[in-house]
Amino acid sequence: MTIDRVKKFALLMFGLFLYSVGILLTIHAHLGTAPWDTFQIGLSVHTGLTLGRVSQVVGVIIIGLNIVLKELPGWGTILNMYFIGYFIDLIERLAIIPNPQGWWGKLVMLLMGIIVTGWATFFYMDAGWGAGPRDGLMLGLSKRFSTKVWKARTAVEVVVAGAGYALGGRLGLGTVLYAWLIGPAIQIVYQIVGKDPKSIRHRTLQDNYQALLAYGGGPQKSKRQPQEPYYKEPVEPVLEEGISACPLRPNKKGRGPVSN
Repeated sequence: MTIDRVKKFALLMFGLFLYSVGILLTIHAHLGTAPWDTFQIGLSVHTGLTLGRVSQVVGVIIIGLNIVLKELPGWGTILNMYFIGYFIDLIERLAIIPNPQGWWGKLVMLLMGIIVTGWATFFYMDAGWGAGPRDGLMLGLSKRFSTKVWKARTAVEVVVAGAGYALGGRLGLGTVLYAWLIGPAIQIVYQIVGKDPKSIRHRTLQDNYQALLAYGGGPQKSKRQPQEPYYKEPVEPVLEEGISACPLRPNKKGRGPVSN
């Protein structure tokens, strides 16, 4: 069980790091940022916070919306909210991702970002520790309106892109391509691995709490042996074959039984 949890944690963290790389690939493509990034860059400009820190704040707000949609958070949701923003700022400080030259180079980097984000979504969601805030919103809307996951994702991306543009975020061809391709990209990844994202049973914080109560608060069995009752019903003697039983009665002096 411990090894399985370690594997899931490693898978989750790899997915979160990969997701951060995908975000920065689309930003460094300079063809227009992804809808959520457009929105968060606009907030970053107005608040003075780093892009990673804005991502964390927005994640907290979305978790609240997900709870309303009955998509309860898990440990994976909390880790997603914090570490994607952390990895974004870390990668930017290290200047790992270059800025491509030429229109075709930018387009290739943008498409790479979309593909990487699709696989990153699968990796951390498959751990089953709770969907990320934004993907929880995607799943919640998909279940609420009985529609396909990619349709819910596309609708969310279009709305967020409009809000980001209103805040002064950068829109462009990349924004349109990301909004229309990220949903199908995620769906294709799940088709490749043969899984349905709706069928994943995510372990929420409420599940962990109930499991803790069941583990620590259940009735404990006593090790003491039950005492025998003081009074026992008389047991009728079992006689060997050929011997008849005769009633016994006390003798006149009360010292012992005598036979008839």
